[in-house]
Amino acid sequence: MELLKKLSEVNGISGHERQVKDLVLDEIKDFVKKEEISYDNLGSVIVKKGNKGPKIMLAGHMDEVGMIVTKITDDGYLKFQTIGGWWSQVMLAQQMTITTSDKKTYLGVTGSKPPHILTPEERKNPVKIEDIYIDLGVTSKDEVEKMGIKIGDMITPKIDFAILNNNDFLLGKAWDDRIGVAIVIEVLRLLKDEELNNTVYGVFTVQEELGLRGAKTSSNIVNPDISIALDVGIAKDTPGTDGSVKMGKGPLILLYDGGLVGHTPLREFIVEVARKNDIAVQIDYLTGGATDAGAMHLAHDGSPAISLCIASRYIHSHTSMISKIDFENTVKLVVATIKALNQETVNEITYN
Repeated sequence: MELLKKLSEVNGISGHERQVKDLVLDEIKDFVKKEEISYDNLGSVIVKKGNKGPKIMLAGHMDEVGMIVTKITDDGYLKFQTIGGWWSQVMLAQQMTITTSDKKTYLGVTGSKPPHILTPEERKNPVKIEDIYIDLGVTSKDEVEKMGIKIGDMITPKIDFAILNNNDFLLGKAWDDRIGVAIVIEVLRLLKDEELNNTVYGVFTVQEELGLRGAKTSSNIVNPDISIALDVGIAKDTPGTDGSVKMGKGPLILLYDGGLVGHTPLREFIVEVARKNDIAVQIDYLTGGATDAGAMHLAHDGSPAISLCIASRYIHSHTSMISKIDFENTVKLVVATIKALNQETVNEITYN
């Protein structure tokens, strides 16, 4: 739980993942040797465990959705560019953290015109992102500049990790995709002393929210034989959804998404591993969006790939929710899958 709290609360949007990277390196230092760690030139962290058999690549992306400062008005308000996909309706009246280049942090709040002064036409339409600003509680541009805030500084949602009324439900920011990062960390920890018939690459990628960029560069280094992206999926157990995917009912195996048609024999292999280990799974799909697997499976001559996800509510917003049980079962499933993959099974999945 302490690991999940730290990963949720650390700030790191696409292109600004350094704090997350430092946290990851600190968390793995007790069970990963320095010589097992390498990097791509964008900042992704590549951890290699073992040195025989097929190469199995696991990826969780370190970045979260957020914003960067693009303008400081004369009255001291901040304008911004969104990083990653945001819907304007979830952005209003939310607390935000602005992080300067020297790691100072300041609190602000997103604001817009109050309803009292909106025209009837304005009331009918969603607020435009370009009309939202961040209020720092200052009166001038000079005050902002004295704080050290500059154009290009990172903006992230401000919310504390919390265990909800059902102790299985965890609330926090950045589950997309710090929960994937946590899964990779836990899998590497559990495999520390295992004698495997494959080589595992646990990769912590950058800039997924801007087009799977770190996955492209890191998978070209790894050249995997099997690719598994660990990410979040969409929980469909809230009012207005169809109830087909529920939090706490097992990892999601995606049939397809915007970047990948899940490899059928690999999916069937993982479903069978789950059955043998008494782990419930859910089969799902996404009509939009993609995971790192969309880039991983295209490296060099390609690889069977799958997106293995955790159902989450309210992603790409100020806060989101996951199930601790789903996290634990996803770790178990990934570890069991890795133990079942050897040259023979990978050949069978790939070619037959």
